[in-house]
Amino acid sequence: MKRTIVVGDIHGCYHELLTLLEKTGLRDEDLLISVGDLVDRGNKSREVWKYFMDRPNTITLMGNHERKHLQGVLNYAQEIVKVQMGNEYPQFLAWAMTLPYYYETDEAIIVHAAMEHDLPLHEQRQDILSGTTSGERHLEKKYSNQHTELENPVKAHWTDHYTGKKPVIYGHSVSGDLPRIVNNTYGIDTGACHGGYLTAIELPGFIIHQVKVTQDHWKAQIAEWQLPVLKSKDWDNMEISAIHKEIAGRAYKASPAVQEFLHEKKSYLALLDLSLTQMKAQLDLFAITHKDHLHEFPFKTFLYKSRSGTLTLADLRKSLHTPARIKQLQHLLSDSILIGHSHRQ
Repeated sequence: MKRTIVVGDIHGCYHELLTLLEKTGLRDEDLLISVGDLVDRGNKSREVWKYFMDRPNTITLMGNHERKHLQGVLNYAQEIVKVQMGNEYPQFLAWAMTLPYYYETDEAIIVHAAMEHDLPLHEQRQDILSGTTSGERHLEKKYSNQHTELENPVKAHWTDHYTGKKPVIYGHSVSGDLPRIVNNTYGIDTGACHGGYLTAIELPGFIIHQVKVTQDHWKAQIAEWQLPVLKSKDWDNMEISAIHKEIAGRAYKASPAVQEFLHEKKSYLALLDLSLTQMKAQLDLFAITHKDHLHEFPFKTFLYKSRSGTLTLADLRKSLHTPARIKQLQHLLSDSILIGHSHRQ
């Protein structure tokens, strides 16, 4: 008999996934479904992705973590995965774009995070199905209204209102060590990446399989990937204000290597800012010595302001808002082409 195996949030726990699937006795003809959040936080996101991408008869739903990657909203967990995947990251994004937001079998409806109890499946919002912040806010507002008559209302959950005949299997919200079974719904995110359990439900029969994760992978990943993630950033093309924010946000990190790296970046920014004073003086000189040919220079806007006496350091800081822009102007000011212009005058 063909079976369907639905796995909760894997979050990069590859070895635990293989152990769980072995426990279920997964066969080639069985349909394997992930509720989403294949990646991030665990130690083997690339391997989990490859497994689900390469195995026939497999479906992966869109989780909020896959959606973050697609939208370029990269928090630390996503930054780690981007570094881990390296040159394969664009392929991962292309694959993630194809993921459905729900799947329905004869026995159950499967979604990543949630659904509104009073809407048909095809009318459900993607942000609610995948568990984004906007979707969660919508649900909180919708279901909190059910308890406004109480002095101390209990925070409601969408499953408290579900009355559908077909069971719903979902992940996203950690239920503890065991699945959360309420009103014909099955929450199977049991905190694998935090050292909890990785859970699967076998259909038909709704047989629960679990494996214990012996390590808090996310805690270990947080410490291990600090420096590689920092080194991978495109610092030259980041806005200087964003770099200062990045440095301040990571200043609490205890790793000496991270502290040294951040100190070097801070010193680098200070030198760049100091160079603006020198560049202003050079621009003022060019404005005087080339007053009849200002239009010939690629930085003519600065020269016109200098000639009128209105060029300030604040102007340079506003326009040259990335290290790359500052270095570009430094190069232009010192380039031999400028010497050629000077000789022609």
